[in-house]
Amino acid sequence: MNMQQIMREAQKMQKKMAQMQEEAATQVVEAAAGGGMVKATMNGKQELLSINIEKEIVDPEDVEMLQDLIVAAVNEATKKAQAIMNDKMQAVTGGLNIPGMF
Repeated sequence: MNMQQIMREAQKMQKKMAQMQEEAATQVVEAAAGGGMVKATMNGKQELLSINIEKEIVDPEDVEMLQDLIVAAVNEATKKAQAIMNDKMQAVTGGLNIPGMF
């Protein structure tokens, strides 16, 4: 393989990766905590879209529990969104772990 071919292949991979990132960004994941009482919705770009809190879980005497459930739901949604992006990128890179690519 000469240098010109390597550059063409790199450009193809870069284009595929950009396309996969766009596709992943449109996907939406949801994660729940507290038996579904707190739900976080996030897109593939790891942007938080919404938080849904059931009225029954809101207790003014125990705000810390609600805060913990929100954090847990957001963290789980983030993991799911990251997994989507990782899966898409591995499909493009053939499983190679290329630092700084995503």
